Amino acid sequence: MKAAVLYEVNKPLVIEEVSVNKPGPREVLIRTKVAGLCHSDLHFMEGLYPWPLPTIPGHESSGIVEQVGSDVTYVKPGDHVVTCLSVFCGTCDMCTTGRPVLCTGTDVKMMPGVANRFSWGRKEKLNQFLNLSSFGEQMLVHENAIVKIKKEMPLDLAALIGCGVMTGYGAVVNTAGVRAGETVAVLGCGGVGMAAINGAKIAGAGRVFAIDTNPAKLQLATKLGATDLINPNDGDPIKQIKDKTNGVGVEHAIECLGAKITAEQAFGMLAPGGTATVVGMIPFGTKIELHGADFLREKRIQGSSMGSNHFRVDMPRLVDFYLKGLLHLDDWVSARIKLSEINDGFAAMKAGKVVRSIIEFN
Repeated sequence: MKAAVLYEVNKPLVIEEVSVNKPGPREVLIRTKVAGLCHSDLHFMEGLYPWPLPTIPGHESSGIVEQVGSDVTYVKPGDHVVTCLSVFCGTCDMCTTGRPVLCTGTDVKMMPGVANRFSWGRKEKLNQFLNLSSFGEQMLVHENAIVKIKKEMPLDLAALIGCGVMTGYGAVVNTAGVRAGETVAVLGCGGVGMAAINGAKIAGAGRVFAIDTNPAKLQLATKLGATDLINPNDGDPIKQIKDKTNGVGVEHAIECLGAKITAEQAFGMLAPGGTATVVGMIPFGTKIELHGADFLREKRIQGSSMGSNHFRVDMPRLVDFYLKGLLHLDDWVSARIKLSEINDGFAAMKAGKVVRSIIEFN
């Protein structure tokens, strides 16, 4: 199969011929149909987070089951599936207490460099990325890394649910627990931010503030549920939020950029008793600074990993939301590219020209 390989950080991906192993016990071989270009991939490609190289990146994808290994009971060949990096074992303390996104079962959720699912004509090991490696024509994964979906769901849009949609929507609904009528500010209107905005609307938020420097993304945010638009180029976003809320602030701030300044701004724009949820991947080693006195007003800050998902429950619901017209995925896809155009796709992402680019495999 053809796959995009990352040999060195801050270097272009290289399209190579790679062989994928046959499925072993509880493993599933998937024909990749669509893979989304996610900003999280870029973090690893730029060395902001470590990963053993060389590797095939990619983790937001959809496909069709080709083969299953022994003991697989969840899917069969021909099933349509969405992948998720939150592979779970189902038996560790985190899984059995309802937090499978934090699974510690390393025999299933294998640590970096452990999986051995590829072969090629080189001595060096080709590492699997986040137990998935979506930037290849096939994926070999554990059956607990996928969810079956309805075949009427378009696979190109279903891929987005595998990471960006789940992360943003889940941060609002699962992690932050936004309730009807509450005020929500979303910092960053990329793919994850758009999902958070759409999720806030589905949850019944009273006001949804979209914060971004890109006017085109702000306009799209209004279609997805934003009631108020804030451009930091027009002034301090904290002051703008306070001015629009009679000096109070918002009950929830969802940070979707992964930067020190925006994490601090999210906390700064909270109303008393409010919660800032940091979704973006702040570069490894970066520290944020907060005003200690704010904690006396019961303001909170928390992280969110993949939307605190229970993905085999959450993703089918998101599919239903789309099919019912509540989740507006059609507006998210800015570019459809081939695997050979992947480096151009990431360049467009870095330039802020797209909400989401997707690779369509033959």
